[in-house]
Amino acid sequence: MITQEARERVEGWFAGRLPAEWQSAPADITIDREEITVRLTIPDVDLAADASDVARSEARAGRAKAFREETRTKRMEIAREAEHRYDAKVSWGVALGAGDDQHRELWTHVAAPVMTRLRQPQRLVLDTLVDAGVARSRADALAWCVRLVGQHEDDWLTELRDAMTAVADVRSKGPAA
Repeated sequence: MITQEARERVEGWFAGRLPAEWQSAPADITIDREEITVRLTIPDVDLAADASDVARSEARAGRAKAFREETRTKRMEIAREAEHRYDAKVSWGVALGAGDDQHRELWTHVAAPVMTRLRQPQRLVLDTLVDAGVARSRADALAWCVRLVGQHEDDWLTELRDAMTAVADVRSKGPAA
């Protein structure tokens, strides 16, 4: 579990290291054991008020692509520094727009293998998803299930993560084991 202090160190470092022109809002930083994901909020596209949803969506995708290409060298430099400093891969993404139609992208993020043991009833669930064409393999089906739980239980998972962070903070302040 990542402690609050460790999270603050990483967030503080990126706040100081990222160019000011990349930060129309503070970077959204997510940390786990393998990866630090930095999602930058960039200015939204400026289209006419009567622009269609399709035009707005495509303009946002184009803006995200342009930002990715224009900042690649600098992002790679910052990522190398952070990877050396924190011993974790750095992934990047952007968000633009607001509300339900916000455009979000992640680039080159880590897909870490996870091993699990499942009993037959759970394997049958995965096999059903594969047979129905929802997933290409059991691994894809399991990832699909995890994404679905994450979408539908976001508030509960957030509360659980906060509680685990508090426990990790208390442990780090206690006597050495």
